[in-house]
Order: sequence, then C-alpha cells, then structure tokens
Amino acid sequence: MRTRTAVVAALTAALVLTTAAPAPAAPGGPSRTAELIGRQTLPANDGWAAAGTGTTGGSAAAPDRVRVVRTRAELVDALGGDNATNAADTTPKIVYVAGTVDGFEGPDGTPLDCADLADPEYSLPAYLAAYDPATWGRVTPSGPLEAARVRSVANQTRQTQINVGSNTTIIGLRGARLTGLTLMIDRVDNVIVRNIEFADARDCFPAWSPTDGDTGNWNSQYDQISVRRSEHVWIDHNTFTDGDNPDSAQPVYFGRPWQVHDGSLDVTHTASLVTVSWNRFTGRDKVMLIGSSNTVGPDVGRLNVTVRHNLFDGTLQRLPRVRFGQVDVHENHYRLGGPGFAYALGVGVQSALYAENNFFTLTGDTGPADLLYDWGGTALTERGTWVRQGDRLPRPVGLLAAYNAAHDPDLGGDAGWTPTLRASRPLPTPVVPFVVEAWAGAGRLPL
Repeated sequence: MRTRTAVVAALTAALVLTTAAPAPAAPGGPSRTAELIGRQTLPANDGWAAAGTGTTGGSAAAPDRVRVVRTRAELVDALGGDNATNAADTTPKIVYVAGTVDGFEGPDGTPLDCADLADPEYSLPAYLAAYDPATWGRVTPSGPLEAARVRSVANQTRQTQINVGSNTTIIGLRGARLTGLTLMIDRVDNVIVRNIEFADARDCFPAWSPTDGDTGNWNSQYDQISVRRSEHVWIDHNTFTDGDNPDSAQPVYFGRPWQVHDGSLDVTHTASLVTVSWNRFTGRDKVMLIGSSNTVGPDVGRLNVTVRHNLFDGTLQRLPRVRFGQVDVHENHYRLGGPGFAYALGVGVQSALYAENNFFTLTGDTGPADLLYDWGGTALTERGTWVRQGDRLPRPVGLLAAYNAAHDPDLGGDAGWTPTLRASRPLPTPVVPFVVEAWAGAGRLPL
C-alpha cells in the first residue's frame, strides 16, 4: 500500500502543476487545453529551479505573444523577430511548436545543407589533406583552411543556433520536433521548455583537436539545448535523440570518429537553478555536462541542478558529469551497457552530487563498479540505488562501495549537503522504472 501511495504522489506531482490564470487564446492559436498547459509554471519546491522567485516562463504572456510556429522563420519571429537580438526580449511569451521545425531551413523555407553554410575557402578534403597528423603532426590546426572552417562555424551558428530570451515558454503540440538546431538559453532568466523531441543538432564543421586524448579527437560545437549564464530554467517532458543520423553512421578521419554531435542538455558558464524532469535521452553519446571547465572561479557556488524522473536509454556518458555544483540526481531510470558505454555519473572537480533512489538496468558486462567515474572529485552521497543486471533479479546495490572496491583512490560518501527542494517524497526505487517509462519524454502531456 505504501508503494501505491508513493506512485500516486509522484504522478500527482508530475501532472498537477501551478497554473496562472490564462487570458483567452489569440485567434488561430492553440486549443484551450493547450493554452492551460502552456501557462503552467514549475511547482513550488520542485528542484533547484524553484528556488527564490521560482520559474514561471511565459505564463503571463499577453494574447499577442502567444504563437503557434511551424517553421524556423516563424520560431525566430515568435521569440522576438531577430535571432541576433532575441535573447534581449524579456516580454513574456509562449511559443507552441507544431510539426517539425528544421534549423537547416532558409528564410523562404528552402532546405539547406552543410555546403550552403560553408565558407567559399573551406573544403573538407583539403582540410583533411592539410592537417593529417602524419604530415602536420600533433599540432593544433592553423592557417587559411582552419580560418575558413572557423568562418563556416560562424555561418552555421547564425543559422542553427536559436536564441531564447527571458520569460519564455516553448512547448510542443503533439508530435512537435526541433531538428538540426540548438536552443541557446544564455544570459537570461525564467525559461521553460516542454514536450518537444530534439533530434540531430549536427555540426557541419567539427574541429580537429590533435592533443585531445592519446590520438586526438574530432569535437563538435552544438548542443540540443545549451543553458549558459542563466537562472530559473525548467526542462521537462522532452525527448533527445540523434534522429536518423546516429554517431555509428559517421565516417572515420585521422583514425578517429567524425564527431558531429555534442551534448543533449549542457548547463555551463555559471548557469544555475535548473530543474530537468521527465525527459527521455535515447541512444546519445554525450548527454549532460554540468560545468565546462576545471578552473576554480565564477562557477563556484553555481551550477545547482536537479535531475529527476528521467530515462537514460542506451546513452554512453555524462548522465550527468558534474563540476562544482550541488546536483540532485534522484529517481531516474538508466538502461545502460554495451559497446561504447563509458560511465553514468561523473564526479568532477569540487562537485557535490547527491544520488538517491536511481534504478539501473544493465546489459553486457557492465556492472555497478562501472557506473561512476572520477573526474577529479572527492565525494558524492549515494543511497537507495537498485540494479538489474542481465537476467538477474533487481537488487539494492551500494554503488559507491562497488566503485571504491574496484578503483583507487576511493571517493568519499558525503557530498556535504542534503537536498530540500523536492516537491514530494522519493518513490521506492523498485517502482521508479515503471513510473519513468510511462511518463518520461515528449508526447506524455495531454496536448
């Protein structure tokens, strides 16, 4: 009976949300039900984004700032009219996404490809010939071709990076999809993003980094959602995939995979007060980076994030990887293992990660000792973890103890803080996968 009560409490917390009194929808706008859901705000105490003034997004939008968009041009217009300045538009606004909006779409709707964004002096075959480590050596690329690549990146950034201002809600109607673009939430406050599938935020012009790792690596620039220097951000009920362009389909250059994807949802550059709830991350490599540098400085005391009730399905690393912040990771379901899997929770420099009641379903030879990685951190608090490994029955596992038994140096068991911003008591861990499977991801809200 306690389990049933806990499940009901969790579902109530997921669906019964604080709602501002809505104004009537504009003519041709969303349905009354969609209008109500679009004006929902983050519930009190629901993670770090509920701290202080809380997160209300565009709930106070006037009817003329409630828009339904179906193209990139309409999305830019609804966010303020000029992508170069939209981050400065603080007027409350609600943007409903209908169908698929493609970042690789010209102002007139013409589809674009990487060749359309390339600088005239850039050529991938010429780039590969110029900077082949066999002749160029392990030296950072420089010269005309690298300069042309950088200009090409600037062209793509203007096209596929969509800037979001303060006091904004972006919410998908049924089947909404944003592909080939980045939502950039930078230097703003009070943003909500819900009920959208994000697919294939590809980089046309990855950078070759010859000293990254033992043999060098290709690195891409574009996340699906990037939160930088911002506060009070709620990312809820979205799905993140590589679409029909998976990493496994990419070529190999210089002996390394051509990496065209970066993170799903990165929180960096002093951002803080973020709640990430009920999302589905599927088949992605780099998922969630919290803190972008080991340098002790402005990030100290920032990067406070809640990650709850998400599904990480076939993902490989950064689930999340944490630096500096107090990060509350609770009641998530992880389906992990197989080729390419690296780790789940990354314990980085001065991180304070609190992991509670998470459930791991593991395949292949991945075991509990493989789920943590020490990126220069010293401790985390971990409790209530359950693991289902292969065909074995689920069982409680001390994740930290398993890691410490297999690795040196040991990680300490006290992150130095206890979360207080939670909207309800945690579910018993054995029911977490059932609840998360049922409710996480786009398409679960009644829109």
